[in-house]
Amino acid sequence: MTRIFRCQSGASAVEFAIMLPLFLMLIFGIIVFGSYLAMVHGVQQLAAEAARSSVAGIDNAERNSLATGYVAANAATYPLIVATNLSVNAAPSGADPNVYVVTVNYNAAGTFIYSLPFVPSPPTTIVRSAAIQYGGF
Repeated sequence: MTRIFRCQSGASAVEFAIMLPLFLMLIFGIIVFGSYLAMVHGVQQLAAEAARSSVAGIDNAERNSLATGYVAANAATYPLIVATNLSVNAAPSGADPNVYVVTVNYNAAGTFIYSLPFVPSPPTTIVRSAAIQYGGF
């Protein structure tokens, strides 16, 4: 009986079988949430820069055109963002007439991170806004 308890020939295989799912969960979690945070950061940067570029407009229609044009022209510089899945809403703030708000929506449902196993998926819609004051300095 003591010979059976001292036998270590299959211990490595059992330890590997126990640890592999945890290791894969950790690796896929880093990939999924790292990629998701990179997309969130890219959408926020697009919103902030679009808001900054919209200040040059004279009226709301021109500001909206500048913000939308900036996002369309620069979305390709972010490698995880597909430009066709972006939508831009630019309008004056309802609370303060001297503040212009640019909101960028991104539908990330088709990206590779939602097909990876072992980890829960983050939200598929990313919405980020940036507000900038104009006039009345």
